Amino acid sequence: MRFHPSVNLSILKFLGFEQTFKNALTTLPMGGGKGGSDFDPKGKSDGEVMRFCQALMTELYRHLGPDTDVPAGDIGVGGREVGFMAGMMRKLSNNSACVFTGKGLSFGGSLIRPEATGYGLIYFTEAMLKRHGLGFEGARVAVSGSGNVAQYAIEKAMELGARVVTASDSNGTVVDEAGFTKEKLARLIDIKERAHGRVADYAREFGLTYLEGQQPWSVPVDIALPCATQNELDVDAARQLIANGVKAVAEGANMPTTIAATDLFLEAGVLFAPGKAANAGGVATSGLEMAQNAARMGWKAEKVDARLHHIMLDIHHACVQYGGEAKQTNYVRGANIAGFVKVADAMLAQGVI
Repeated sequence: MRFHPSVNLSILKFLGFEQTFKNALTTLPMGGGKGGSDFDPKGKSDGEVMRFCQALMTELYRHLGPDTDVPAGDIGVGGREVGFMAGMMRKLSNNSACVFTGKGLSFGGSLIRPEATGYGLIYFTEAMLKRHGLGFEGARVAVSGSGNVAQYAIEKAMELGARVVTASDSNGTVVDEAGFTKEKLARLIDIKERAHGRVADYAREFGLTYLEGQQPWSVPVDIALPCATQNELDVDAARQLIANGVKAVAEGANMPTTIAATDLFLEAGVLFAPGKAANAGGVATSGLEMAQNAARMGWKAEKVDARLHHIMLDIHHACVQYGGEAKQTNYVRGANIAGFVKVADAMLAQGVI
């Protein structure tokens, strides 16, 4: 589910279509869809957000269920919003069955769920790079966004030896040529999550370069990870990245690269990981959360992380299988065909077509 002023029926249709094939790639027994509202939680008090979530659920709850539709968070819908909606759902239905994922650990959530999309992005990208003789060790990485996905992508990329030099928000980009450290990342998270501040505040505190009103794509890097929002990386940005020698682009957000920009990367021989494959870690771990809820038990973080890693490697394998065994895999084609084959096979087997 997404809460953002840009939400409309057209956006939800294209995101829902994409989600169906993304979920198919996880190999878990899940369909896909997208929903939300043009309500903007930014600038709202906890009470205002709670009242909106509760009002929404008075109509939505009858369409949800553990075997019908299990929503998870997206832009504008984090643990707070999921908690408010899950609580209202339980009150209205008098049933504690799992109807949301991304819940808090105190009421049925899963360890690693907050980290899952960012971690999964790096696991997939690592496999893609390794297949083509590259890696994160010593690589310069540009990340857009500074929310949940970006934060944990930065963390995992650093663990693998990368130098992450950017983060951004809707107002601008911070550039740190020395690269993020654990301490700097912790401070960025504190500014964003607790103080509800901006990337500009972080840049001022550490005396870093701040590009007001700009995205990170003008910064020379080896790997670009768009983790903010859809259509953020256009043709002009793609040209800049290619001119600066980018080797790989992997989508952490949902469809952040325009079709024209994607075509440009493929023509230039840049490794490109589409979001339906690269950022499927979040929904995959939602599936693992559902499994834990159904069994009335919780797994250790190491087990969830290991399952996530395994799923992302399986997705990578499927992309390679259908993306050609040539010198360079076409991951867009591979992900599209692999997801389509899974959905088509299921529909044909059940007599839908």
